[in-house]
Amino acid sequence: MVHEYRDRIYIRKDVLLKLYDYGELNQSRLMSYCGLNNVKHKEILDDMVKKGMIDRMEEAWGNKMVIKYKVSEKGREILREILMPYEEFFPRGETGKL
Repeated sequence: MVHEYRDRIYIRKDVLLKLYDYGELNQSRLMSYCGLNNVKHKEILDDMVKKGMIDRMEEAWGNKMVIKYKVSEKGREILREILMPYEEFFPRGETGKL
């Protein structure tokens, strides 16, 4: 089995794109759709919230709290102006050999 390493910039882009596509997602669904491990990659979501790229909301659901995320306006700008052009110049899957 081949495990493909994904740079953090692509993980952030994937998170922003999924949230952009779905509007908002709970944490479990977001991690699943992006192919992320909740324990290993939660720090990336926390960092994105801290930097204002995504918004984090807590909702009471019975006696549980559900964490939901959505793209902030700043996140939309970053996606449009930085991450999309970045992937055009450095597409995934290229080996980088000269």
